[in-house]
Amino acid sequence: MKTVFINIKELLKAEKNPLRLHKGEEMQKIGRIENAYLIIEDDKIIDFGKMSDYQPVEDADIINLHNEKLILPAFVDSHTHIVYAGSREKEFVDKIRGLSYEEIARRGGGILNSSKLLRQTSEDELYEQA
Repeated sequence: MKTVFINIKELLKAEKNPLRLHKGEEMQKIGRIENAYLIIEDDKIIDFGKMSDYQPVEDADIINLHNEKLILPAFVDSHTHIVYAGSREKEFVDKIRGLSYEEIARRGGGILNSSKLLRQTSEDELYEQA
């Protein structure tokens, strides 16, 4: 069964020739199409583009978003933990700016630093943060 979304206000992270891995400065490139369509079949994206290029699809559920909604179909949610010590948000910015994981670790970041902070934080402090 096909599902077709039409009149999407913005379709984000839609790439005809996607990179296998986005890292560093490549993460700054969003890839967006305004007034778009998206076709899904069996849980896979099979086509997308501008509404001006859309060809009607037979035997499909059509969902009209009336240019009021955006779709971000290829988003992969990075997981997070409710209990942690400190924040790694600066590392996310460093990754977007192109720093490697090794460079971030040399600057005192990374999972080893997070683990160390977690071990040094009392259970009461962790409870309060959570």
